[in-house]
Amino acid sequence: QSLVAFAGLDPRPYESGTSVRAPRRISKCGDAALRKALYFPTLCAMKHNPVIRTYVERLKQRGVRGKSLVCAAARKLLHLIHGVLKSGQSFDPNIPLQALG
Repeated sequence: QSLVAFAGLDPRPYESGTSVRAPRRISKCGDAALRKALYFPTLCAMKHNPVIRTYVERLKQRGVRGKSLVCAAARKLLHLIHGVLKSGQSFDPNIPLQALG
């Protein structure tokens, strides 16, 4: 996803010498201003957007915590924003929730 890479939210493996098992981190190669602008809307969406809230709860059950959780939610929010802008329709939380099953 080029939009996620543009925002610098794409996961990048860290492999250097003996540290081949280091955890993945976001690349931060993208636009820092966009990542910064997504931070507080992501925190708000984690509490009030039913799609993001459902996604975050599922990640919490899998053991994702802290900044990784916020980063994953920001990435999901970016996908939702892109979908709304591309389709030209207003956001309907039922559509993504139906796709989740």
